[in-house]
Amino acid sequence: MRMSASQQSDGDPARESGTPRAVITDGLPSQLIDNDPDETGEWLESFDAVVDHAGKGRARYLMLRMLERSREQQVGVPALRSTDYINTIAPEREPWFPGDEHVERRIRAYIRWNAAIMVHRAQRPGVGVGGHISSYASSASLYEVGFNHFFRGKDHPGGGDQIWFQGHASPGIYARAFLEGRLTEHQMDGFRQEVSHPGGGLSSYPHPRLMSDFWEFPTVSMGLGPINAIYQARFNRYLHDRGIKDTSDQHVWAFLGDGEMDEPESLGAIGLAAREELDNLTFVVNCNLQRLDGPVRGNGKVIQELESFFRGAGWNVIKVVWGRGWDKLLAADRDGALVNLMNTTPDGDYQTYKAEDGAYVREHFFGRDPRTRKLVEGMTDDEVWALQRGGHDYRKVYAAYKAAMDHKGQPTVILAKTIKGWTLGSHFEGRNSTHQMKKLTAEDLANFRDRLYLDIPDSALEDKYLPPYYKPDPDSDEMKYMLERRQALGGAVPRRHVAAKPLKAPEEKAFEVLKRGSGKQEVATTMAFVRLLKEFLKDKELGPRFVPVIPDEARTFGMDSLFPTSKIYSPHGQTYTAVDRELMLAYKESTTGTILHEGINEAGSTASFTAVGSSYSTHGEPMIPIYIFYSMFGFQRTGDAFWAAADQMTRGFALGATAGRTTLNGEGLQHEDGHSLLLAATNPAVVSYDPAFSYELGHIVKDALARMYGEDPGAPLGGERSADVFYYLTVYNEAYQQPAEPEGLDTAGLLAGIYRLNQGPWIDDAKKAQILASGVGVPWALRAQELLAQDWGVSADIWSVTSWTELRREAVETDRWNLDHPAEEPRVPYVTRTLADAEGPLVAVSDWMRAVPDLLAPYVPGLVSLGTDGFGLSDTRPALRRHFRVDAESIVVRVLGELAKKGQIERSVVAAAVEKYQTTDASKAPVDLTQDTPAT
Repeated sequence: MRMSASQQSDGDPARESGTPRAVITDGLPSQLIDNDPDETGEWLESFDAVVDHAGKGRARYLMLRMLERSREQQVGVPALRSTDYINTIAPEREPWFPGDEHVERRIRAYIRWNAAIMVHRAQRPGVGVGGHISSYASSASLYEVGFNHFFRGKDHPGGGDQIWFQGHASPGIYARAFLEGRLTEHQMDGFRQEVSHPGGGLSSYPHPRLMSDFWEFPTVSMGLGPINAIYQARFNRYLHDRGIKDTSDQHVWAFLGDGEMDEPESLGAIGLAAREELDNLTFVVNCNLQRLDGPVRGNGKVIQELESFFRGAGWNVIKVVWGRGWDKLLAADRDGALVNLMNTTPDGDYQTYKAEDGAYVREHFFGRDPRTRKLVEGMTDDEVWALQRGGHDYRKVYAAYKAAMDHKGQPTVILAKTIKGWTLGSHFEGRNSTHQMKKLTAEDLANFRDRLYLDIPDSALEDKYLPPYYKPDPDSDEMKYMLERRQALGGAVPRRHVAAKPLKAPEEKAFEVLKRGSGKQEVATTMAFVRLLKEFLKDKELGPRFVPVIPDEARTFGMDSLFPTSKIYSPHGQTYTAVDRELMLAYKESTTGTILHEGINEAGSTASFTAVGSSYSTHGEPMIPIYIFYSMFGFQRTGDAFWAAADQMTRGFALGATAGRTTLNGEGLQHEDGHSLLLAATNPAVVSYDPAFSYELGHIVKDALARMYGEDPGAPLGGERSADVFYYLTVYNEAYQQPAEPEGLDTAGLLAGIYRLNQGPWIDDAKKAQILASGVGVPWALRAQELLAQDWGVSADIWSVTSWTELRREAVETDRWNLDHPAEEPRVPYVTRTLADAEGPLVAVSDWMRAVPDLLAPYVPGLVSLGTDGFGLSDTRPALRRHFRVDAESIVVRVLGELAKKGQIERSVVAAAVEKYQTTDASKAPVDLTQDTPAT
């Protein structure tokens, strides 16, 4: 597991010389002092002379060259936010292309055809499952340059690259896998038919959970690909710096759409990539200028806009705007007229040009200036039409990729201009509706075949629903070349491979701190978990595997005690003098720190959680993320990211701290969470628990570690279960005495979701009742048990419901089995069996909306609930609990009301209870003089 943690230093003079790092990247002091006015005057006079005698164009050229040289000399002059609308890499600086361009063009043609035909065949009668043709058509060259020259597979000595493929381009990735022999024609015909197709089909987009040996990263939820790629690249550096794995030869690629860049997550984390100098990361933005409905920036220029964003953030920007056919025109553009047209033409016009023809382009683009009209007067309309965009030019794309790989000290973004639907014909290319077009007409098919120079006879195209795939002979030059290139680069891509070995279980003594309880000390379940984590971190073998992920609330959660020992990860270490350096819990950063402290940033924290939690598959190194956050800002804010984490089969722990609608009492409406358990229940990969006591927490965590990372003993009720889950534990900031683990604890019931905590007291001729409670609601239930016995002669049993959702899932699975096996003896859900002999009414209570315990209502006859429905409020905990009718006294009233419904007591008794406890008046709630200060 251990290796040298040396860092690369290429391209960073400060790092190489040991001098202090500049705080302002590319900065320029705002206060300028002229130490030699005479020399300054000479420079200014020289500049004025250039403007007067050679013109502004020459002066502009000289200034740009000076800026370029100043950067080369590390002078520290700010870079331009945007450059001309031309390629970043000049033709004379393009590297030699090492491949066989003709053979690669043929491979690309085969893949283009098969990608389109796969989607077309998926529209056959009786299927009609949709799909997208045009996105891959626009980006085929961007991918194929990577496949043939850059993308390293899992068998590469350096470990292989990690690639986020644009979701809508998945048909092209399947088509290449078909040529490589990884997929059969039968599987291709199962595109988007994962249930009905014999033998299983292909998922619509990159979904690792659905194709677990193929796709590695889910991408089609727009915006999540960019942010997850950034945090993956950062996590790769983290593993390297901590000496866990050498990731220095692994690169992260993210293929994105220009429309996708409007998502806040797409650009929201680019500053992190620049700050941490992630030169192991390359974004490739396919700028085909179109969203799903129309132009991305019809009145503007999306490439220029994105260039400004990324340059401003500190990225290396490479624009690939024009193909090689434009080089001679630009070389002849001596006075900048062509560049001026390129700069001033909006994207909406560029889109229109490619939906017309060469004559239209000659007239409406070149014809706007006599000088540019003259540039093309010797070209035919067909030659004008053949002028390509840069993203379709293999050599231009290769030059950009090589420059990105060679660049050190910054992440790189490549902005490649393409045409949506390119090569698919006039009905597709550049059309606003092209994203929704899924079938080709007979004319389209014939023209497409001819344009790709494929040897497919007309007779093979007569079946308009099932035109053939095309696969050349295995001994053809193209097939041998394609396979040889992949072998040289480390094997097939994409490919997901799990090689991690199970981790050893924690020592049993680690759990003793929770089993023995807190005695007279009051401890919140959040602190109980932190105590357990500290025990885990002491384990020399297992400890380094735990990775706390914190969005700037460590002190709230009592995790600041980890700062001095575990330290906060920073690739730059701690170059400043900490203000709290003399304190025991000083804030300490380190290049080998364990904690990923993400700032006020739940989106980034969830991306980190995903990267850490999938390390067992992406790196063969099982790491255990402990992502702790304000529960309100988890599933509500980043539910989509958690869904993607589930798709990526992330494992680990997400802790919704400060849980409950009334427990974080001072914070009010935006902070008080009464519904995250309900949201978590919608994610099939999330295993949720709401423990009340520390010993419950200990058993849950122990079982979770065995399930996800160790030798799984199996489900608590028997049977196998998947390791590809993550646990959501709701923990609270309210401190109360934690009892020791009781003798004879029903551990199986605890893990299944419910066990009887204690039985009601013996009372002669007592009425019976059952109270089900979870989390901080259990102490309320215990108090209600006392009041019921003391004031009303009712004996109530208390059940601790550790997981409403796991009980619900087991019941739903049982229901499904019964549906499928009508001739067999019906099975009974566990919760139904457990409560079958319980006497009296059943009342459920928690600090959650009533919809949470109501998940069990179909399986527990007679169950009624109390909950915290509505918005949160700021007040004392007793007042809030009285307001929501979940405090002990309200529980008593609800139990008595249910007894009255059954005719076991008079309704006047219920009214007397309401009067006695004044449960309708929040101001009359008992004052808790021991209430701890709420977290803020």
